[in-house]
Amino acid sequence: MDGAQFEQPDNRPSVNSTCYFCMRPSDAEHILEIIVCTIEDAVAAERGGANRLEIISHYEVGGLTPSFDLVQEITSTVKIPARVMLRESEPFVVTDEDEIESLLNAARAFAGLPIDGFVLGFLKGSPSGLQIDHSLLSRVLACAPNLKATFHRAFEEASDPFQAIAELKRHPQIDCILSRGRGEAWESEVYRFIEWERAASPEMRMLVGGGTDKEAIEVFCKASPIRAFHVGRAVREQERIDGTVLAEQVRQIDEQIRNYRREIPQLND
Repeated sequence: MDGAQFEQPDNRPSVNSTCYFCMRPSDAEHILEIIVCTIEDAVAAERGGANRLEIISHYEVGGLTPSFDLVQEITSTVKIPARVMLRESEPFVVTDEDEIESLLNAARAFAGLPIDGFVLGFLKGSPSGLQIDHSLLSRVLACAPNLKATFHRAFEEASDPFQAIAELKRHPQIDCILSRGRGEAWESEVYRFIEWERAASPEMRMLVGGGTDKEAIEVFCKASPIRAFHVGRAVREQERIDGTVLAEQVRQIDEQIRNYRREIPQLND
């Protein structure tokens, strides 16, 4: 990705200052989405105060499509909304017809369960670099037209993030974009996310994820009105991907976000 696309404005505020554009009141509603791989994870996440789940398998490769039985068990046990990963293999470029058929079949099957939506992301090659695969994205979303969706970290590999955000607005079902940014210090990332949030609004919002922890949440809550966080290792036993979700860790992060909700910065043009 071209670093010039992510340059921060010279007049950007300090992390401790009030930011510079206004959010709609509805955007103040926070999201604390916890990655879960088991029914135990889901129960602990709900008990700790999470208000959304991301259900996956194979955490070690960033998450793949979970089993139908797991999703059915989780959605019949917990009450909070759940989004389900649709990803059959690691690459974000999917051309194999059998794999595509598996994605479509999974989407149709999950649509029969009381889920909130999907987590997905597909790219294709082009002369200017990787771009969103709108054809495949549309085919999968059409299998569950009443469900929302998060476009996951495939976003980070798109050649132009602002173009990607604009193009994702073609798909009304997509209401979140999950990203870690460029993997830089959170203090550097926050201004990038502010600009992405501006570009995504009002149809979508940015969901901060990929190593999100208490430090990241503090940085974002102090310097921006972004209150949508996707959390994995930080709420797991010993912060390991094979550790179980701990309700107390979820509770601490939930309280941290709620405390900052009382002092959301107003962002002025």
